[in-house]
Amino acid sequence: MNNLRCFFISTVFMLVCTNLNAEWQPSKITQVAMLGTGTPEVNPERSGPSLAIIVNDTPYIVDFGPGVVRRAAALTPRYGGKVKALTPKNIKTAFLTHLHSDHTVGYPDLIFTPWTLERNSPLRVVGPEGIESMTKHILKAYDHDIKYRLYGAEPANNKGWRVDVTTINKDGLVYQDENVKVEAFKVKHGSWPNAYGYRFTTPDKVIVISGDAAKTEKIAEYAKGADMLIHEVFSDEGCDFEGQFWCNYHRQNHTSTYELADIANKAMPKLLVLYHVLFLGHTEEELLKEIRSRYKGDVIMSQDLDVY
Repeated sequence: MNNLRCFFISTVFMLVCTNLNAEWQPSKITQVAMLGTGTPEVNPERSGPSLAIIVNDTPYIVDFGPGVVRRAAALTPRYGGKVKALTPKNIKTAFLTHLHSDHTVGYPDLIFTPWTLERNSPLRVVGPEGIESMTKHILKAYDHDIKYRLYGAEPANNKGWRVDVTTINKDGLVYQDENVKVEAFKVKHGSWPNAYGYRFTTPDKVIVISGDAAKTEKIAEYAKGADMLIHEVFSDEGCDFEGQFWCNYHRQNHTSTYELADIANKAMPKLLVLYHVLFLGHTEEELLKEIRSRYKGDVIMSQDLDVY
């Protein structure tokens, strides 16, 4: 029974136990909350890609798909969850992997909703080239709303709507505070000129997020020995499901199950977590079977609102 590990799964917080190897240990300091595990496909069960790394009750958001703040709120005690840190006004720091719309349409939500719910400091955002322009235009688009909330019938503070932007232009350290050290590394995502993954080092865990990425050796390097590798994936055996054009597209932009098995064999993370999954006509069980046929480490399929 020494290798029995338990996770709280979904909004009902049902305790689920599984036989993971003895290397993986839950933490009282660091949590990972899967806010959205989906793709541009409008699956009501899988919101747009977003997750939160919570360290000493401080949340750090990675990517902001649609409804990101409401997904975070679903995990708070007010709505029956157990992650108080994700109360909207606490959301103050976020990281973006790349500018694809399914990863960014929640950006206005991330800026304005916590502000209207009493966030009283600027949102800090780290992301690739283009994030400063996107931020500027969002704030311009909501100019009337900002002015009304500042000077109209429902006055708000004059700090929480502001955004401090840091632009990434190379690999390396991009953020550090008393809880985390965050390193960015460039990944291949089709013809996107600037797409990044992130490596979070907390007081007791190392967590690596691939973002949208085709297979590269760099991911295995940054994930070497990590406690958790959170990686996108598509079904290799289902690649022809949408036709040859899209199969070629997926192979240039994303990582197949067999390619991810190769990355994981090199990195050997204590736990491999799948998100942003392209099933391509296959089931969760079939996709996991593809990976497990070539990778013997611990791997799980994430669901929206899982907390590890």
